[in-house]
Amino acid sequence: MEVNPNSPQSNGSSVAPNALGNVQRPGEYLRQVRITQKLELEAVASELNIPLKTLTALEQDDYKSLPEATFIKGYYRTYAKYLKVDATNIIQRFDDIYANDTGLLPNHALNNSPIKIMGKLPGSNRDRNRKWIKRGLIALAVLLVIGAIVAAIQGMTSGSDNEDAVTSDVASEVQVLDMNGGNAAVSGDQLTLTFSSPTSVHIVDSTGKVLATGRQASTLNLNGETPFQIRLDDATAVSLSLNNENISLSPYTVNGKADFRLSR
Repeated sequence: MEVNPNSPQSNGSSVAPNALGNVQRPGEYLRQVRITQKLELEAVASELNIPLKTLTALEQDDYKSLPEATFIKGYYRTYAKYLKVDATNIIQRFDDIYANDTGLLPNHALNNSPIKIMGKLPGSNRDRNRKWIKRGLIALAVLLVIGAIVAAIQGMTSGSDNEDAVTSDVASEVQVLDMNGGNAAVSGDQLTLTFSSPTSVHIVDSTGKVLATGRQASTLNLNGETPFQIRLDDATAVSLSLNNENISLSPYTVNGKADFRLSR
């Protein structure tokens, strides 16, 4: 039978006490309960995952060999629950005798206690910096996406404006000469060109007067003396008539361009 060297009340009885005695120490009481239940100390230490040395000191009420009071109370509660006894009186008795055994209050904190204000953990600044860097990268990516969308919208708007400007410029590039000096009467031969798409033209009549030159996209009505010298950069985009008679351009077209003389 085991004997608690710190317990003058141990009488070798194997009968479990019903409750903690008035002068009985907590560790001694739990040790008697364990022995009554025929439990080996090593088995209990293994079951509770408490070091054997710690459990031995607990049963011997050797508080100077144990951690601070908070841990001792925790061990008592765990041990009492395992043995199925009430821990309330055990903790109360511990508070009463702890100061006498150690000279410390039962709520003190030891200098080497594992429960301390930890402050900043190593690497916490680095983790914080990584978090801010990650946030910065996400913000930068969002700004780049927004910038790309804005640039695309501006490009589409600018392209539309440029297209309108080009169409306007094309329509205004052609130079048409008034061969009648502003007179209302029309003389000579009438040449009409209709365009399906903008193309460059150069037309001179038999007197050497330039009737039209440059890019054109709208219908031209010209008057002059035949034969006309006509040059078209894209003959397929032009329909031509002389004195209201349609003229086929295919005989004069080479590689899409036409350069020929036209007479009535």
